[in-house]
Amino acid sequence: MRVYTINDSINRARSLHRDRLGVVHGETRRTYGELAERIDRVGALLRQLTAPGDRVALWSLNSDVFLELFMGIPAAGRIIVPHNTRWAEPELVYATEDAGARVLICDRDPGALAGSVDRVIRIDTGEYESLLAEASTVVHPVDCRVDPESLAGLFYTGGTTGASKGVMLTHGNLMANAVQTQMAQPILDDDRYLTIAPMFHAAGLYSALALPLVGAVNIVMGGFDPAASLDTIVAEGITCLIAVPTMLAALCETQAASPRDTSSLRWISHGASPVTLEVLRRTDSLFGCELIHLYGSTETAPLATVFRHEEQFLDDDRAKSCGVPPPGVSIAIVGPAGEHLPAGSTGEVAVRGPNVMVGYWNKPEQTAEVLASDGWYRSGDVGYLDDDGYLFLVDRAKDMIVSGGENVYCTEVEDAIYTHPAVLEATVFGVPDEQWGEAVQAVVVLRPGMVLDAAELTAHCKQRIGGYKVPKGIDFQSEPLPKSGPGKVLKRVLREPYWSGKDRAIN
Repeated sequence: MRVYTINDSINRARSLHRDRLGVVHGETRRTYGELAERIDRVGALLRQLTAPGDRVALWSLNSDVFLELFMGIPAAGRIIVPHNTRWAEPELVYATEDAGARVLICDRDPGALAGSVDRVIRIDTGEYESLLAEASTVVHPVDCRVDPESLAGLFYTGGTTGASKGVMLTHGNLMANAVQTQMAQPILDDDRYLTIAPMFHAAGLYSALALPLVGAVNIVMGGFDPAASLDTIVAEGITCLIAVPTMLAALCETQAASPRDTSSLRWISHGASPVTLEVLRRTDSLFGCELIHLYGSTETAPLATVFRHEEQFLDDDRAKSCGVPPPGVSIAIVGPAGEHLPAGSTGEVAVRGPNVMVGYWNKPEQTAEVLASDGWYRSGDVGYLDDDGYLFLVDRAKDMIVSGGENVYCTEVEDAIYTHPAVLEATVFGVPDEQWGEAVQAVVVLRPGMVLDAAELTAHCKQRIGGYKVPKGIDFQSEPLPKSGPGKVLKRVLREPYWSGKDRAIN
């Protein structure tokens, strides 16, 4: 079977959907023909500044420009490196330099990042538009014949060792996900899809390449605001969208307080972090459309399982399932040695398919830890399959906190806390939070004679890590942290009081 590239998605839209509306952002409305022409210009511009295989970093909020660069950079044979807009400066510099990016395209002052690349192109000053207009004199159709197995992007995600890892996704990986998306939860040619999740995140991009295949329109919002999102659903006749659970809860709160006519909605999908049954029941009551649970990760580009019509099972045990893999993807539960376990057995969730990453950029050891030679990716999530092949998660990767749809790794936060001279010991873990699903909680032991309060430590952390990683709660104690025989901090002992009486199962 032929493996597709991002160029195929662009050229199909150019050929079949030229006059159809393709992207909306604010007052900007472009047809697929116009979008394809701008993507051609992106290629012409990059061929003047870079060589095939060069990395191009993108640091921007959601926009029509983000969409054309997400497609245009790989279509030109270059590799996109999208930056999390919530990262602190050291995290941005690390990802840029680790990727070896030559060019940075951004919608703000690049600050210290300017010294990490050869060239900065500003979107917010009009420079990008000027360069794109000049590049039009040498534009030609996207025909650089990229290899489906060539890298399309490096998508940086947190690492349990504290350093971010660049997930290497090929054209084939991303387009496999687009086709799998279509087979598992079809997008129709008259759908109007709302992008409210951040586009640097897998949730914000998972349908971006499926929409051009059928000629559906992508309505992009620059940031999430529940009232504005609901107003857009009404004004644009939105039929489908994805929201992380915190967004879903906020949409419900706003809709309940000030109802809109959202009857245009055909389905709402959700993923990226745990969601409570109460939020799902409220969503069903307020919006009355199909609910779709998605599970996956950046490493699976991202779709691994889909649970359609979840709203029909809200009073059934299956409501806690993540669903089944789409065609072409396999899910297995494996033991410590990688052996496959039977239905009902709890073990590590493994995924195999054409959407699974090539590996981690410049990190062969970490790649070998999670990616077997036969293609199975070990997710670090713990779960089981029922007799019908539905996946149920019972725990997540060790030490990972999912707060508002963002992965937070304890080691990163602990490293920031430990840089304060007053800190003797510290540990971090997730605790229940009604708004964010989980919140970052720290327990700290100070050095003898030292004085430090939560506000000062919070300010210290904000200078070193993204705001969403900074602890929402900090408890100080005088006795040493509890430890196991080998000296490992017993987080479960510290965590237990916060979770007592709470259901930590992932729904």
